Amino acid sequence: MSGTVQLRPLSVVEEGDEVLVGDPATGTFVSMPAVGGVVISALLRGATEEEAAAAAEAFAGEPVDMSSFVATLAELGFVDDRPDEERRAVRTAPIQMRNWMAGVSRRVARPFFGPVAWVCYAVLALFCLAVFVVSPSLFPDPARDAFLLDDIGLSALLLMPFVLVSTFLHECGHWLAARAIGVESRFGVDRRMMLLVLETDLSQLWTVPRRRRYGPLLGGMAVDVVLLSLLLGARLLIRQGAWSPDPVVDATLSTWVFVKLAALLWQCMVFLRTDLYAVLVNALGCRDLWRVKTLLLRRAFGGLTPAQAAELDSAAPADVRAGRWFRWVWLAGFAVVLAWFVFFVAPVAVTVLAWAAEGLLLGPLSPRFWYALLCAALLLGPYLLAAALAVREYLRR
Repeated sequence: MSGTVQLRPLSVVEEGDEVLVGDPATGTFVSMPAVGGVVISALLRGATEEEAAAAAEAFAGEPVDMSSFVATLAELGFVDDRPDEERRAVRTAPIQMRNWMAGVSRRVARPFFGPVAWVCYAVLALFCLAVFVVSPSLFPDPARDAFLLDDIGLSALLLMPFVLVSTFLHECGHWLAARAIGVESRFGVDRRMMLLVLETDLSQLWTVPRRRRYGPLLGGMAVDVVLLSLLLGARLLIRQGAWSPDPVVDATLSTWVFVKLAALLWQCMVFLRTDLYAVLVNALGCRDLWRVKTLLLRRAFGGLTPAQAAELDSAAPADVRAGRWFRWVWLAGFAVVLAWFVFFVAPVAVTVLAWAAEGLLLGPLSPRFWYALLCAALLLGPYLLAAALAVREYLRR
C-alpha cells in the first residue's frame, strides 16, 4: 500500500454518478462508480496506494479494497506494467486501420464545426428540403439518374467511384470534426445488414464530455448536406435557364444527387448503427443499447439463456429504459430498410442484371459476355463481401 501504481495515460470523464475511464490508445473504456475515478485520478497524479485509498475513503465514507481495485485495473490493461510492449487498439470492425489517425491540427479544423458553421449546415439542410418541395422533379429517379451514359455496363462501372468518393467524403467529415475537438479516429470496413459500409471509429469520443461528442457524430452528415446543397443548387440553375452546360454535366449532377441523397437517408435510420443512432445513444446516456436491445428481444420471445439474463440484469439502467422501446423500433426498421432498398438499390440492380443477362446469353466466345460478367461482378461484389463478413462474424461468435 506504500508504493505507487504506474497507470497508462487514462482519461476520466464524469457522467452523473459514474465516471467513464479509458485508455485512448487502445480504445478501451469502462464505466465505474465515481469513487473509482477518485482512486484513478489520485494514482495518475503520482499518489501512493495508501494516499489514493485515503482519498477514496474520504469521498465514499467507507474503506476501499485497493488491492482488488488495482487488480481489476491490471485486468483491463490500464496498469503500465509492460512499458516496452506495444498496445494495439481494440478492433471495432472486421477490416480496420491499425493506428489512430490525426493529421489536421485542431486549430485548422475547429472553424468548420463551430456554432456559426452548424447554423450554416442547418440552413443548407432546409434549402435541400425546400428544393425538393418546390421542384419535385429534381428528386432522383434511380432507374434513370444512376446511369450516366447510354451504356448500362459502363454506367454501372462509373457508379462505383461515385459511391466510393461519396462515402469517403462522408467519413472524412467525421474525422475532421473529431480533429476539431482534438480527438483521433481511424477508418474501417463493416456491414449493415446486407450492405457493405465504410465507417470511422470514434471510440476516443469517450474521452470528452457528452455535450462535445455531437460534432464528430454529425460531421459526416454535415459534409453530405453541403455537397447535396451545392449539387441541387447547380441543377436548379440549369432548370431555371441560368446555366446551360453540356448535357453530360447535368447527367453527372443527377447521378451525384442520387448517390448523396441515398447515403444521407441511410444515415437517418436510427434502428441501424448509423450516425443518428450514435447521436441517440449519446443523448440518452446509453452504454451498449445495441446489445441490450438484442437481449430484450430474446427475453420477449423466450430465447434468453441464464447467462444472458444475468448480463441483462447488470446492464446500465439507461440502456434498459431505452431498449424497451428501441427493440420494437429496430424490428419495424426492417420494413424501412426494405423500402429504401426497393427505391434506391433495386431499380439499379435490376437494370444492370437484365443488361448483363443479355450479354451472358451470348456465351464466352463473345467479348460482350466478359464485359457483362465484369459489370455484374462489380455490382454484386460489395453484397457478396458483406455476406462473407456476416459468415465470418457468425463463426467468430
